[in-house]
Amino acid sequence: MPATFAEQYRSLLKDVFLDLARKELEQGADGLTYADIYAEQGKPDFALAYLSLIDVSDEVKRAIFARAYERRAEISEEKAEAFDRQFHRPFPLIKLEAQKDRLAAQQVRQ
Repeated sequence: MPATFAEQYRSLLKDVFLDLARKELEQGADGLTYADIYAEQGKPDFALAYLSLIDVSDEVKRAIFARAYERRAEISEEKAEAFDRQFHRPFPLIKLEAQKDRLAAQQVRQ
């Protein structure tokens, strides 16, 4: 039997993000909306915190979490290209991190 979203990603949760998410939810924030916003900003740690606290299907959680990694990869690649133009040299480590994020997104989707 496959692991649930919570079981699979519990080890990645960081207390600082979880505490922030809890406080926002206690103040009436919509956790799904916040998870979507953070995914679009390329912030998987924040998205994961909200996803771990809301009641939606694991399929929805995985899609949002994967999108957070994909978006962070896009942002990193854009940054690497901008730095390349600005400083006239490549930034392979940023591109490597983007590749890792794309791989993480693939693994989440599977």
